[in-house]
Amino acid sequence: LIGVYTNRHGERWELQLKGSGKTPYSRNGDGRAVLRSSVREFLCSEAMHYLGIPTSRAASLVVSDDDVWRDQFYNGNIKKERGAIVLRLAKSWFRIGSLEILARSGELDLQRRLLDFVIQEHFPSIAVNDSNRYLEFYSTVVLQTANLIALWMSVGFAHGVCNTDNFSLLSITIDYGPFGFMDSYDPNFVPNTSDDERRYKIGNQANVGLFNLNKLLQALKPLLDPRQKQLASQILEEYGKHYYIRFTELFKTKLGLLGENEDDNYLIAFLLKVSLQC
Repeated sequence: LIGVYTNRHGERWELQLKGSGKTPYSRNGDGRAVLRSSVREFLCSEAMHYLGIPTSRAASLVVSDDDVWRDQFYNGNIKKERGAIVLRLAKSWFRIGSLEILARSGELDLQRRLLDFVIQEHFPSIAVNDSNRYLEFYSTVVLQTANLIALWMSVGFAHGVCNTDNFSLLSITIDYGPFGFMDSYDPNFVPNTSDDERRYKIGNQANVGLFNLNKLLQALKPLLDPRQKQLASQILEEYGKHYYIRFTELFKTKLGLLGENEDDNYLIAFLLKVSLQC
């Protein structure tokens, strides 16, 4: 993260470099990015924006003189590739994992400070001094996450690595890695060649969203009283309904279906099944 920019419309954007090298929080990787993946992230994040799907965006791409060694298909065939750096933007880069790691390490004061900051900066409808602010925050994230994944499904987008560290607290699409778009409908479509167990196949994205939201709930529980914990669990139980309603709305719009008809859902399921068999 290199800074915060406020444009002429008063919009606040956090600027982040991808591929610039190691940070204090790097894992075992070199922190670099190759030109191939950088171009893909640049193009896809802009495409998703113009498709009307909440996403980070790309401002610039710089080609590096550094050589980067990568095993593109995870088959032991390591090759030298041209490096690159993407300057990308988002309203916030905080993720579910940002809260999860603090809860796991017992840093509850820091977690509370971070939550209050995120709420104050990005959830203006929630009063920072409201005793139920964390519950309202959670309810909003559950609803918006269901909406985001339904939007992904409506354009055949598979993220590829839907772990808690790649799920935004603002429910935007971030961290374009081994993503892909289906050429034809296949619920088992997996764009990530390293995902041998098909955990992140496109047909499982809604379930993985539920899994991640449950991890967020576990992270929030130390900050909730018993009544709030019970209400938060009930909110999570509504996730499937929110997702199904939004998914149905989007596919009815694609098909030009107007009004409410009990056969609409059958028609959507039937057409998807036909697409699978073609």
